[in-house]
Amino acid sequence: MRSFTRHIVLAVLLLLGTALPQLAAAQASDAQPAAQRFIVKLRQSPVGGSPEQVRSLATREGLRVLGARHVYAGMHLLQVEGGISETQALARLRADPQVEYAVVDERRHALAAPDDPLFSGQWYMQNTQASAVDAVDAWNLSTGSKGLVIAALDTGVRFEHPDLRNATDNRLLPGYDMISSVQTANDGDGRDADASDPGDWVSTEDTKTSLFKSCTVSNSSWHGTRVAGILGAITNNGSGIAGMTQSGWILPVRVLGKCGGYDSDIIAAMAWAAGLPVDGVPTNPYPARILNLSLGSTGSCPASYQQVVDQLVALGVLVVASAGNEGGPVDAPGNCAGVAAVAGLRQIGTKVGYSSLGPEIALSAPAGNCVNTGAGQPCLFSIDTTSNTGTTVPVASTYTDQSNFNIGTSFSAPIVSGIAGLMLSVNGNLTADQLIARLQLGATTPFPVNPGAPMCHVPANASDLQTAECNCTTDVCGAGMANANGAVLQALRPIAAVTLPSSVNAGGTVSLDASASAAACGATVVRYHWSADAGQTPVPVIKNPDSAIASVTAPASGMYMLSLTVTDDAGRADTAAVIVTSSHATSTAPPSAGDSACLTPVNFTVTTKPSSGGSGTPPASGGGGGGGSLDLVGLLCGLGLLLRRGARR
Repeated sequence: MRSFTRHIVLAVLLLLGTALPQLAAAQASDAQPAAQRFIVKLRQSPVGGSPEQVRSLATREGLRVLGARHVYAGMHLLQVEGGISETQALARLRADPQVEYAVVDERRHALAAPDDPLFSGQWYMQNTQASAVDAVDAWNLSTGSKGLVIAALDTGVRFEHPDLRNATDNRLLPGYDMISSVQTANDGDGRDADASDPGDWVSTEDTKTSLFKSCTVSNSSWHGTRVAGILGAITNNGSGIAGMTQSGWILPVRVLGKCGGYDSDIIAAMAWAAGLPVDGVPTNPYPARILNLSLGSTGSCPASYQQVVDQLVALGVLVVASAGNEGGPVDAPGNCAGVAAVAGLRQIGTKVGYSSLGPEIALSAPAGNCVNTGAGQPCLFSIDTTSNTGTTVPVASTYTDQSNFNIGTSFSAPIVSGIAGLMLSVNGNLTADQLIARLQLGATTPFPVNPGAPMCHVPANASDLQTAECNCTTDVCGAGMANANGAVLQALRPIAAVTLPSSVNAGGTVSLDASASAAACGATVVRYHWSADAGQTPVPVIKNPDSAIASVTAPASGMYMLSLTVTDDAGRADTAAVIVTSSHATSTAPPSAGDSACLTPVNFTVTTKPSSGGSGTPPASGGGGGGGSLDLVGLLCGLGLLLRRGARR
């Protein structure tokens, strides 16, 4: 027995002698930090250096190189042993003067489509149709920001809709009712703090009154609730639809009631929504950076609208407006200078028949079209969104779909407003003009051509209507088809800024200062480069061309054409032109890009539970009654949303 025990002990010791070193080696291997991976480009454009040069540079910076290889267009993958933190290694690489940029080689993961069960019907947010805006890929870059506020100037909103506000999530700020006419407001009073939509139906009895005699009998449209759903329905909540933005706030502002709304209320609401003071109304505590106006009527831009638009643009507020549904010239206020007017597209990228069009259009987006026109046939390309079943007063929350369809340029506008919201979420420094410019740069081009349809043309006058499908051109449908992913990629680029001297003298030194340039949220400007147009004679000499502050000698006559390129730590760039003459210097760039690339979060908490009547701050009246599916006549009336021009004059 003693001999047997001795043999067992020896066997165990033998096994331990073999296994322990292996175990220790495995533990040592597990304890070793993973290799750090960076993408590095050297300042040797366009070649960008070689893997050997990258390896040598990293070694010189004290990094233990595991490998280096060329990736694409001068970019190299550098793998180093993790003896120091990734942040420290990255700092060493970026500090080397030979490095143009260095970024972490991050691991990306496929993002699943939102789990909202009705998202499958939201073709306009996907990429399977020519005109769809590819929000899915854009959400890889940004889903929004808690600092984002988009104002929907419309009929108000149904606060109790579970895809806009529920017990665990909320996309709605309190907003305001800016309708001054008690009869138009249809809620028993004039302006108040309740932005809930009581319904905007027009009855036969209403049309017998002097106020509504020119109006069309129609059911309630719940137009503002539909717009709000496109802007930002609660997403990934296993219910309903997805919103274009998945984080941030929608500010409902009531300006439309029975038979539309007055310009005086809409203009005041535009100012209020942006945080400007309006007589008799408390100042908006949640100023919006984007105003969505899914409304309009025929005619040129009134001076009153242009005045407030100019003021908002100067504040950095983007105004997005529908083109109109008459098939003629762009409606006001969409045709005001500085407004991003949006035309409507069919799913194949041609202009949908009812959409207005013209040179004032910034870009185009899906507006919905049915394809099948037979009675009882589904509307295959409806713009699915949030709504209510009530034909007069609100009844139950619902969604539009192929049976209760939803079409019109009213819904093209919030698609673009939502895209602009994603852009601001990654780069809050973007001004209204910069947002429009980058929306256009990110748009899909060229417009598809349907050989069976005519080419669109610029309307000759208000009577020149193009109410059938036509092939878009940039003269009438804007720069292209809205593309969310392309727009956010453009927003992520830095903003080049140039400060120039106030006076210039021939032969004197002209300082070129780009130090107020700025990168997008979370990025940093790492390179400045000044260059001169090589076609000039003579070619000006730029001192310190690779510094934030450079200089050039002003010419005795003629002009120097220069350019500035700023590059961030991800290799994204922005360029600005500079012209220097013997007496002045000008640039296409702003003197400062701003210091608010990351939006400041807005803090708001619902103080009362959503109710069927109102916003909860304060509670509003409401009730039952009515029901049924979407009424086509009511929808078409709601899509027009004609402003009462006579009341403005």
